[in-house]
Amino acid sequence: MTNSDYLLKAALKKVTEKLNEIVVEKIEEATNIAQDAPEILKKEFDILKESIIEEASRMEKAENIQENKSTNTYQDSKIKKALNEIEYINKQIDLFNKTINNQIK
Repeated sequence: MTNSDYLLKAALKKVTEKLNEIVVEKIEEATNIAQDAPEILKKEFDILKESIIEEASRMEKAENIQENKSTNTYQDSKIKKALNEIEYINKQIDLFNKTINNQIK
């Protein structure tokens, strides 16, 4: 064999060894990632679940506040109506008292 044959064989051997080393390294990395994937996915799912629960709670609170405003407005109008009726009754009582006082004199 000539020197160039040895160089060619040596180059092929070293390139093959280096490629095998790289492939084994990448397979190990992929295996580690695959092993960690369920844990990573579980953490992400837990974060998403918490986020959904927080958003649902926020939406519920916002709706309750809106409902309370509607209820308060309705109650306020009922209170105003009752106060107007009480005021009307008080005026009628005052008028009645004046009438009776005028009849007694």
